[in-house]
Amino acid sequence: MIYGSIDGVKKSLLDKLEEIYDMKIPKYSSLTEQLCEVICNVTSMINREISVAIDRKGNILSVTVGDSRAVELPLVDIKEKKLSGVKIVHTHPNGNSRLSSIDISALLKLKLDCIVALGVLEGNLTDVSIGFCSIFNNVLAPELQEKLSLKAIINIDLVDKIKYIENIISKENIIEDNSERAIIVGTGSEEILEELSELAKACDVKCVYTVIQKIKKIDSAYYIGSGKIDEINLIKQSVYANLIIFDDELAGSQVRNLEEALGVKVIDRTTLILEIFARRARSKESKIQVELAQLKYRLPRIVGIGSELSRSGGGIGTKGPGEKKLEIDKRHIRERVYDLTQEIEKIRKTREVQRERRTNENIPKISLVGYTNAGKSTLRNALCNIAAPGDITKKENVFEADMLFATLDVTTRAIILPDNRVATVTDTVGFVRKLPHDLVEAFKSTLEEVVFSDLLLHVVDSSSDTVFEQIEAVNNVLEELGVSGKNTIIVLNKIDKADEIQIKAIEEKYKTMKIVKISAKQNINLDELLNEMVLGIPSKLKLAKYIIPYTAQSLVSNLHQNAKVEKEEYLEEGTSITASVDEKTYNQYKEYMV
Repeated sequence: MIYGSIDGVKKSLLDKLEEIYDMKIPKYSSLTEQLCEVICNVTSMINREISVAIDRKGNILSVTVGDSRAVELPLVDIKEKKLSGVKIVHTHPNGNSRLSSIDISALLKLKLDCIVALGVLEGNLTDVSIGFCSIFNNVLAPELQEKLSLKAIINIDLVDKIKYIENIISKENIIEDNSERAIIVGTGSEEILEELSELAKACDVKCVYTVIQKIKKIDSAYYIGSGKIDEINLIKQSVYANLIIFDDELAGSQVRNLEEALGVKVIDRTTLILEIFARRARSKESKIQVELAQLKYRLPRIVGIGSELSRSGGGIGTKGPGEKKLEIDKRHIRERVYDLTQEIEKIRKTREVQRERRTNENIPKISLVGYTNAGKSTLRNALCNIAAPGDITKKENVFEADMLFATLDVTTRAIILPDNRVATVTDTVGFVRKLPHDLVEAFKSTLEEVVFSDLLLHVVDSSSDTVFEQIEAVNNVLEELGVSGKNTIIVLNKIDKADEIQIKAIEEKYKTMKIVKISAKQNINLDELLNEMVLGIPSKLKLAKYIIPYTAQSLVSNLHQNAKVEKEEYLEEGTSITASVDEKTYNQYKEYMV
């Protein structure tokens, strides 16, 4: 019986594959020339992978049309101190025999004796690659031999190799490591790649090596040069990396080409940032915004996502399953993008109503902006702890942590300024260098709080080695939002950790701006910041004194609702009220003014 994706495959070819069950493979070898010839011929005719599972006695267990994931075998627990006793031989119709991330995942997950890949191009065998389970620092890891000849593969003595591997497994306390180990690749400085490493860490990815290449011109096919690809391949095997992360945005075709050349999953900076946002999103609003950004990013790249879709079938003159799947995926994405856009529009209108209400009440609006992990959430919590109105002190603090993008959900809280005015403080999502445009677009409804603010507090991590680049990155995003000229205070945070020389350099470069030095965590200079916030938001209220006759006491309750009452006394002629009022209330109560 032939398993897998056999739709559209001619019966004569299926009969040819059925003949494989009659073959006998020598115990010491992974395949024979006869087996190789049959699966290569069929592969070239249907342009799909053929996978054959073989036991240690040389018997054929299954023949599958599709990749190695389609071969269903029982999982073997590593605690059993043995391998599965099964070897997989399969073809790669793209002509590249290098084992893919999917192949390596199957090798380790199924504890295969070995996995063999045959590169097939235009009916001919290009080369052969083989992978074994190995041990690296007591962790199950792949051992690869790539781009070999058919003769070399056939002559590898599997009996001794498997005995050696199982002997190590039985003696050592081996564990399975399913974590992602990444090599970071970039064309910038080491400091910039350190940030990419921190972004990867936020996704629980361990960075095991960094590669920098200085290039004058980006390679349209691979982004980097072919020599650097060979170098990364060698490094990948030595450090057992299973992920490559590029610091710049890659085209879909570049991702596909790199995955074929390197045999592991390849992602770019944008994909990584979107993944972090997807993991950190908590509220319904932020989840919608992140999903929208992911779909917009994925849509033009869906054809070139690499190992996910690169082996779809479909012949000339037909709408094969591969092409049909792509078109269905694209239509679903477009429909979902439309639905999410409508949802965000509803959220935007709700925010607009809330904003109008605060505007009518003459409540100043302050927004915290800044680079990710600059300390915005910590500052917002500190301000609320020392200046929150008594009736809302029970509201919980915003989540704060020493990590990139700890806060994605926008929150607004009220504080009392030193001049007794009520103001709102909004904590926004952090910015980052090369923030994906689709993400900025998706978060526009959230970032509108910045657009309509009366004052921006640009929170800066003054202890960062890349502080000037971070400030400029934030300024670029503010410019994209059209608020670069808004009233702003630069808040130099973490001065307890910062170098004095660096602080002076920042003050010198931005001497035309208002700068306040604080430590939100240590509560240093927060009073000074609050005073500067008062100066940064000129009061639109007028202080007035009224005497309201007892015959018109309904006006007293109106004053309490529409003004900030500073003092209230009960006199013979009526109620004496001193209040800060807006222009409308000031004119409305003129006849009672003292």
